[in-house]
Amino acid sequence: MFRRFFLLSMLSPLVVARAQSGAASVAQDSLHAISLQEAVSLAQRNAPAAVQARGQLRTSASAVRSAYGAFIPSLSASLNQTKQSGQRFDALRNQIVTVTQPWSYSAGLSSSLELFDGGRRFADLKARRADVDAAEANEVSQRFSIALDVKREYANILAARESESAARAQLEQAEAQLRSAVTRVQAGAATMSDSLRSLIQVGNARLALITAQNNVRVASAALTRLVATPFVVTANPADTVELPIVRLDSAALEQMALDGPAVQQAESKSTYMPTIRLSYSYNGNGTDPYGFGNGPFLYGSNLGFSLNFPVFNNFTREDQVVRARVAEDNAAALVRDARLAAQQSLVQQLGALQTAEERIRIQQASVLAAQEDLRVQQQRYALGASTLLDLLTSQSQLNQARAALIQARQDYRIARAQIEAIIGRDLS
Repeated sequence: MFRRFFLLSMLSPLVVARAQSGAASVAQDSLHAISLQEAVSLAQRNAPAAVQARGQLRTSASAVRSAYGAFIPSLSASLNQTKQSGQRFDALRNQIVTVTQPWSYSAGLSSSLELFDGGRRFADLKARRADVDAAEANEVSQRFSIALDVKREYANILAARESESAARAQLEQAEAQLRSAVTRVQAGAATMSDSLRSLIQVGNARLALITAQNNVRVASAALTRLVATPFVVTANPADTVELPIVRLDSAALEQMALDGPAVQQAESKSTYMPTIRLSYSYNGNGTDPYGFGNGPFLYGSNLGFSLNFPVFNNFTREDQVVRARVAEDNAAALVRDARLAAQQSLVQQLGALQTAEERIRIQQASVLAAQEDLRVQQQRYALGASTLLDLLTSQSQLNQARAALIQARQDYRIARAQIEAIIGRDLS
């Protein structure tokens, strides 16, 4: 009687595990699945870094327009209308009288243009164009940096889903093993410790399943933050199929890396001459409302040239020249370092990609071998030809092989995303 009660108490967690697993599946089904391409597109549109990069590009383009505007004469118009009144002492009347003047009107039109400024406007225009190039390179760099973050979180979700699938298979095998152990204990062919060890295996499998499901939810929340959607998104389950292995040309990739977003962003980073300005103004004033009535309204014009030559300005020009040359040297050093860094990162990620590719092949074979070994051990245990320890060892080896395969696939996805971020394009 005690043995039957004990066996029933061991089987009851199976019912609870099934119920909890079903509830978790319903919760994950409420997530909105999107493709990797859709997730990257949403993040590149909504991420704060992308918004800031596009804003920098707009302001740089506006600065170029302003630089072109310096070559166009300025034009301004003015209209004024005044009326004066006051008090004065009238000596003949021996009293203070109020005097009111009629309305006075004035209108004017003026224009000016700097004819020669020692080439500063051309230098400023060149600098503003360089700012646009830098902003464009930064925008591309931010897009691929965001894409890398999205692909990393997407890979985390896929790995968590694969872990969940592996945990379900592990749980089913542990439950079947527990039922077999209970049957053998009831038949007197095994000891109570076999049932207890099998029950522990069921608990471990349940824990692995709960952990994998939680990892899916956490990674999905991180992906939702990146894509900035009002609903929680997750990876498309269809993307968990076997990864196509891409054959890469290392030499071509190295050239792409040297022209990648990081290098382009690093590459994009006359005060002794007099200035001559031309100005012209045309003005009128009088008591007639802006010259449209019959009253007097006098017009006058003024044409002028001015020349300004700074003979000595307290070494300000010399300081600007030194600063400009230092900035040029710094920019050259940054470009050189960016090229070397891109080359180093590419070599590192290519090695990681090739290693992960080989690990995927090895772990796939390891999983098949572990599955076959477990099948044989299950049959031997059912026939009493092996111990439960042998069966648990085979089960543990299969779980480790599955986990290693999942990790190899995740490392392959991330290394591939890293290479795409370095070269600034997707690998087909």
